[in-house]
Amino acid sequence: MRNVTVSLDDETARWARIEAARRDTSLSRFLGDLLRERMRREERYEEGIHAFLARPRRALSDPGERYPTREDLHDRDAVR
Repeated sequence: MRNVTVSLDDETARWARIEAARRDTSLSRFLGDLLRERMRREERYEEGIHAFLARPRRALSDPGERYPTREDLHDRDAVR
């Protein structure tokens, strides 16, 4: 484990101290947990993007079938 010095503006530092106290933990542990969760979230996002892009491509419609036109999708006369 490493010691790191962090500088926070007064409002952020006050909020962080209050949130750490609400969780009955130290400010150091609270900030570490926040950063760890952020890191994991970003790692999961990156993994998801890579998994999605690795999937085989597939057509959006059957061969020979036409895509709907803008007018088909936004036919406002049918609503009236």
